[in-house]
Amino acid sequence: QVRLMESGGGSVQAGGSLRLSCTASEWGYTTDCMGWFRQAAGKEREGVAAMLSGGAGTYYADSVKGRFTISQDNAKNTVYLQMNSLKPEDTALYYCMAGPPTICGLWRDSEYKHWGQGTQVTVSS
Repeated sequence: QVRLMESGGGSVQAGGSLRLSCTASEWGYTTDCMGWFRQAAGKEREGVAAMLSGGAGTYYADSVKGRFTISQDNAKNTVYLQMNSLKPEDTALYYCMAGPPTICGLWRDSEYKHWGQGTQVTVSS
């Protein structure tokens, strides 16, 4: 069973930055796409950013384009989400996810096979 271990959440003022990390216990077909969803209180979970292994493709929700950057370190089985110019509406529980390459960027959360435990990001105005 693949495990995803997240770190890096926290509290920041609007305009600030945070970086999330997610390390997979193993790397393979079902982790060829890794990225992040988020869920704000009282709202549905939504896709934020995703990346294909080897950098073959990156995908972003419209709400974070130009502010968030996803990257990876293959040697460490780790993906990062650099979040800049944070807004109060970015406040949410952020979940790392992994799945096969065929669904990368489609934001159908039911099809991702592996999930982290979630890390809280709080942005104050």
